[in-house]
Amino acid sequence: MCGIVGAVSNRNIVPILLEGLKRLEYRGYDSCGVAVHQGGALRRARSTSRVAELEANIAADGVASGTGIAHTRWATHGAPAVHNAHPHFSAGANIDAMATGFGSLEAGGATTPVARIGLVHNGIIENHDELRAELRERGYVFTSQTDTEVIAHLVHSFYDGDLLDAVQRALPLLKGAYAIAVFARDEPNRVVGARQGSPLVLGVGPGENFLASDAMALAGVTDQIVYLEEGDVVDLQLGKVWISAADAQGRYQPVQRPVRTVTAHSGAAELGPYRHYMQKEIFEQPRALADTLEGVEGISPELFGDGAYRVFKDVDRVLILACGTSSYAGMAAKYWMESIAGIPTSVEIASEYRYRDSVPDPKTLVVTITQSGETADTLAALKHARSLGMEHTLTICNVSTSAMVRECKLAYITRAGVEIGVASTKAFTTQLAGLYLLTLALALVRGRLSEQQEAAELKALRHLPVALQAVLALEPQIIAWSEDFARKENALFLGRGLHYPIALEGALKLKEISYIHAEAYPAGELKHGPLALVTDQMPVVTVAPNDALLEKLKSNLQEVRARGGQLYVFADSDTHISSEPGVHVIRMPEHYGALSPLLHVVPLQLLAYHTACARGTDVDKPRNLAKSVTVE
Repeated sequence: MCGIVGAVSNRNIVPILLEGLKRLEYRGYDSCGVAVHQGGALRRARSTSRVAELEANIAADGVASGTGIAHTRWATHGAPAVHNAHPHFSAGANIDAMATGFGSLEAGGATTPVARIGLVHNGIIENHDELRAELRERGYVFTSQTDTEVIAHLVHSFYDGDLLDAVQRALPLLKGAYAIAVFARDEPNRVVGARQGSPLVLGVGPGENFLASDAMALAGVTDQIVYLEEGDVVDLQLGKVWISAADAQGRYQPVQRPVRTVTAHSGAAELGPYRHYMQKEIFEQPRALADTLEGVEGISPELFGDGAYRVFKDVDRVLILACGTSSYAGMAAKYWMESIAGIPTSVEIASEYRYRDSVPDPKTLVVTITQSGETADTLAALKHARSLGMEHTLTICNVSTSAMVRECKLAYITRAGVEIGVASTKAFTTQLAGLYLLTLALALVRGRLSEQQEAAELKALRHLPVALQAVLALEPQIIAWSEDFARKENALFLGRGLHYPIALEGALKLKEISYIHAEAYPAGELKHGPLALVTDQMPVVTVAPNDALLEKLKSNLQEVRARGGQLYVFADSDTHISSEPGVHVIRMPEHYGALSPLLHVVPLQLLAYHTACARGTDVDKPRNLAKSVTVE
């Protein structure tokens, strides 16, 4: 994985391919490449540098073409290296020489124009070892460690002048997830795409057509988008598009998919006055929350879609499925749902859920949480839950056109806007807002929300953007703390009750972008192990709201101080926790009750951000991570 762009046109599409890759950079990647049909041959350029460097080198070679494919790769099979970067070529059996095109970009690149098939791929092919062995026996030579090269050779093995036919014959042999774009030397105005378990969209323009893994890659090129469905194969030619899918007998039949007008706001990618996108997105949270809550005049199940009232009346428990940051949002929601709505709630890590024996209950509301709506593990977990007979499904998602929204019967679309930084910030707080609304809607249906309570909750929600602005004003104090943290290699985060998930999220942010090892614990668990790590070199970050667990938390802080630990406390103003030697306190502007997690997470985001800046890391593109995890 990570990003795909492809095009067939009468105009030069090289700038479109490169601009598309730039728009997908936010997903994270460690190599990139472009391949085009030029002068009767397939030519490619690949690099382990950024897209800007790739673009400069291609421009120096004066490359122009009307047909091509491009890719940003986040390494799964094989190290981040030029020979593992996409696009991958197949020249056929018993041929070692490969057309690499712009030799200055490829280590030892040959220039013999013999490659017949070029391919880019997102996903993971699970049976690649088996297929590799078979293809080697047939004389195919592999030049990479990737599973992707297997697909290129497999398509070539079926190729006899008709690229669509070759792809359709190859796909049934693949096990796993894929989105692919393929083109052939002998068919200069044709690209074939296919998807199974990984997103792929078709962009339609006058006399030209495009493929991409995300509609944002095509912003400014076309707003006519077709979201391909599972198993679709699409044949792009000049001014013509055919979509097909296999029937029950495995025969490919034409299918119709709706064309949607999608406005992908390219302006969202503008950095403006901020140093990094992550900083920009942290400061966009008041607006993101206001947008997410816009139009919520009252608490109603219909906020989540038609028929939600009937579903909410029919369920007697909630199962939340999510990964990473989204799972921490789910953990916070569990506290809300059980205390406010009085409904039993469990939270499962999506990547684990479908691989264990669980006890299904058809009266469960299955809630998925995902920023992109394309997270492979969460989609797979949802399908597993449905296969067990749990058909009441709802998603909290930031992308209205995503696979997750299409798969779930109900949805609440957050309006965080495009999030460029790999480490999630505004997506998390808007997820919390959506989950709180869900909690209130469930409470309403279950007779646990009076009119007075509803009015008070709506007032508190509407005040959130203003309250967040006050928290953001704490940035100068947090910058001072970050200078201490930048010299550390380990940190502990503590929280209790509803704020334990927020401590988990704070630790995750710090480790993601500063590379400081950070762990979070419920504060009451200190004496059950983590206390052994506490020294004067171990900063202990504590989330300290003025709630029912405050006095217990204060006792936990004393345990840290007694061992010489350095405490960094984000405390509500009325907690009576004061700064002293070894205790550093930043006071939050106000206590916010059940919604306090949305405020307390923001200074943790700022602490991680400024610590990473002080350490000089690549804040927006942390090593080894990708924004949209579309493989298991």
